[in-house]
Amino acid sequence: MMFSHTHKGQSYNMALLDNFVSRPAVTEQFLKPRLIDYELLKDREGKRTVGFGWFAGVAGALESLAALAHAHLELGIATPFLASLSPAHPILFTHDIPQSTPRPHTHPSLPSLLSSLHTLVGDRIAHEGTPRVLGPIVIGVTGTGKVAQGALDLLRHLPTQNVAVRDLHQLVTNPDTDLHKIYVVHALPQDYFVQTDAGSSQTYSRDHYYAHPDTYESVFCTKIAPYLSLLLNGAGWARGFPRLMSTAQLITTLHAAQALAQAGGGVGRFACVGDISCDVEGGLEFLPRSSTLSSPFFRIHCGSASSTGVTMMAVDILPTALPREASEHFCAALVPYLRTVVQQYLTPVAKEGREEEEKEEKELELERAVVASGGALREEHQWLEEPLGLWRDHQCGLSQSHWAAAAQVGAQSDSRGAADDDDDDESGNMAGGVRKKRVLMLGSGMVAGPAVDEITRHGDVELLIASNSLEEAERLTRREHARNASALYVDINDKKTVGRLVERADVVVSLLPVPFHPSVAELCLKHRKHLVTASYISPAMRALHARALAADVLLLNEIGLDPGIDHCSAISLLSSLHARQQRVSSFTSFCGGLPAPEHVQQQQQQGQGEIPLKYKFSWSPRGVLSAALNRAKFKLGGSVHEIEGKDVLKEGFPELPVSEVLKLEGIANRDSLPYAETYALGNINEIRSLVRGTIRYPGFSRLMHAFKSIGLLETETKIVRLHSWTDFARSAVEAKLGVPVQNDTASILSALRLLTPIDPELLDALAYLGIIPQPISTANSSSPAASPPPPIPLPRSLPPHAPIDLFASVLAYQLRYLPGERDLVILHHEIVTASAHGASHSEEEPEEHVHSASLTVYGNERASAMARCVGLPLAFAVRAVLEGAVVARGVCGPGVEKAVWGRVLDGLEGVGMGMRESVRVVKGGGVVEKSLLKARMTLVAAAAARLQ
Repeated sequence: MMFSHTHKGQSYNMALLDNFVSRPAVTEQFLKPRLIDYELLKDREGKRTVGFGWFAGVAGALESLAALAHAHLELGIATPFLASLSPAHPILFTHDIPQSTPRPHTHPSLPSLLSSLHTLVGDRIAHEGTPRVLGPIVIGVTGTGKVAQGALDLLRHLPTQNVAVRDLHQLVTNPDTDLHKIYVVHALPQDYFVQTDAGSSQTYSRDHYYAHPDTYESVFCTKIAPYLSLLLNGAGWARGFPRLMSTAQLITTLHAAQALAQAGGGVGRFACVGDISCDVEGGLEFLPRSSTLSSPFFRIHCGSASSTGVTMMAVDILPTALPREASEHFCAALVPYLRTVVQQYLTPVAKEGREEEEKEEKELELERAVVASGGALREEHQWLEEPLGLWRDHQCGLSQSHWAAAAQVGAQSDSRGAADDDDDDESGNMAGGVRKKRVLMLGSGMVAGPAVDEITRHGDVELLIASNSLEEAERLTRREHARNASALYVDINDKKTVGRLVERADVVVSLLPVPFHPSVAELCLKHRKHLVTASYISPAMRALHARALAADVLLLNEIGLDPGIDHCSAISLLSSLHARQQRVSSFTSFCGGLPAPEHVQQQQQQGQGEIPLKYKFSWSPRGVLSAALNRAKFKLGGSVHEIEGKDVLKEGFPELPVSEVLKLEGIANRDSLPYAETYALGNINEIRSLVRGTIRYPGFSRLMHAFKSIGLLETETKIVRLHSWTDFARSAVEAKLGVPVQNDTASILSALRLLTPIDPELLDALAYLGIIPQPISTANSSSPAASPPPPIPLPRSLPPHAPIDLFASVLAYQLRYLPGERDLVILHHEIVTASAHGASHSEEEPEEHVHSASLTVYGNERASAMARCVGLPLAFAVRAVLEGAVVARGVCGPGVEKAVWGRVLDGLEGVGMGMRESVRVVKGGGVVEKSLLKARMTLVAAAAARLQ
């Protein structure tokens, strides 16, 4: 029993319906459950019995009255729907307006809301009246169901007077109309629907209307709308029926409203619409989208017909603004049905074989609400087989819009092997007489947007985005240049479907998590297709090199930011140095993604405490946490240093001079020594320094190490059950220590001290993240929790979770980027080479050339900096592979040939993200190299002191 969103054939929920309907080859019908849809529960008169419509009407009317106040303010007119204004309260922005009309979420109960509306707005209108320049305020309500009733019931808490449609003109044009009232007209279908058939009576007949809706049209735009100040639309609409108002009719209404104002009818007619039914481009064709409770209204403009436009309120989840009352009402309506269903299961034999008239009323209503049972659609829903079949075709990659020939190939591949492209019937997939190149993108995550933009910018490409989140994939296809992209739901574990898609592609792009890349690569080898990923080359991927060479397939990896742009830019700079026969003595490279500095500072200025780690996540938190566990190895000042994973955060570089304006720190990144070969630096023994690392704001390493010390990054221990997120830190400590920890402040603090020194920063961070009990955070922390922690990601009955996975869920929610926030990417190389004109005296420190290459990118409203820096290089490489410019084969990185790294750098330069290079002469090494060496010497000295 649910709101299934299936019985109208909604494509986005056919996956749900498929679980209730057996496919022809399946005979175990009894395994399929019965689907009862709440929306179909109706009484004998056809009225819905379980729903939230009345509450939508109440909440929608309130939100619309608030929107009306703003619409009037746009005209320079303050009304009683706003709080009293005075010179002491200047208005700078419309969101600064003090609101008298209560918004639903601002009160703890519905009675409180109604009382506030009556006192703050209703009484004021009754005593002061409404501004004369507006004329009488007229509110129109459409619909005959519970939505309309809720809106009408809400309006009764104002000093209202009901008026008939026929009286509107006299009411609005009469200068003596009482302005101490709000006038409400409940417009019914017979008021505005007329027949269009020649010779008809042109009067409305309900039975005739539903039998022949195509013979009716709406005159609402001329008969009613021009007289309204606010329209509350509670009327439903379905395709094939006339609209309440079309977009063209809106312009007619606005012209009529202007003429009415000139005749003394008041300004601001039809200034605001509250579309509570929220049928986008439906009954009100000019509604372009829904709105949200956090931003409930917006403006649409209609050319010269209205200089200020029309304010639209169209929240599609209005009952959630009244959660308590809506839930109580829903439960009271549902329980009788639920009891009936339970009784059916308790006594199935006694109820079998009864005649229809013998069944109880609730049983009959339940029967009428069944969409499917026993694996089959009910008779009245048989038409759903068509949209369900289309969805199944899409799922299997068989849609004509998803590489039309895939269906034919899928049916024939077993008998004749790989398809011959010349046999494809794809007249719609041609560009200049040549078949479009096909790119299959697996995954639709946070970095996909810019890659989609760049790949689809070329008209000779057809992109298919296959993802386990169809919503994400479809959103990507709606980007500016993505007209040649389509979306498809795919389960990556369905090897047959993924294999069929790979077989039809020219190039495969994997944006999946690293562990999935080898299995995708196996399919690419099987079907001899090239693969491009942004991830490091894993041992499992590297093991495929010989097979890829034999299959003449390119498995191109490390085409993102780090790895990716860092490789391309380093190889480019080193190539020019090698060409000039300069010997490299030191190479350091650091890269990182950070929140833009203003967001970290803003958080502190607003007294909300410092963001833990001074970091937010523009990609998978699990990847960031895993990186904190990797051991590191590098060469610095002639010595090789190795750091175990448990110490890599503790032995970082607290000062990293790669920016002239930001204070940063560095963390050594994995094993740097193999890059002597990757970058053709020469013999590692002849290189003084070779370090690759990650950039963070100061304090990241210290706090992340503390998180690691108390067990939040553990991968082997398991947490069996969480009662709440505030119990997470205690559970992680308990798992790490291997002994029970009592759930009280003293015990938790004592256990923490066994693992790491306790300081305010750690407790502040745990409190901010909401993973310690309130008493600890209250007593020891100056920072409140950022917001309620996320729900536990999996039911408690499922297998236990490693602390690192649970911690990643917390960080993904609490340290996510909020709307309007931007991120920052910094990449910096420092290469030191011996000068061609060294010092003449051997005792002097020789001169060296320090070559720097840097990249600084900020996110924008279209994409994060991280998404641009990962997605664009990937797309540039894909283009090079599609064009056949890359001749290399096997498992490779971007340094394999200039056709890859050169194309990436040229592409970045073309979009304003080029590397900036400089060179200067110094003595004693580079600035970064010296800073790293100083930090390392300080650590060594401190360790020696501790030993003494």
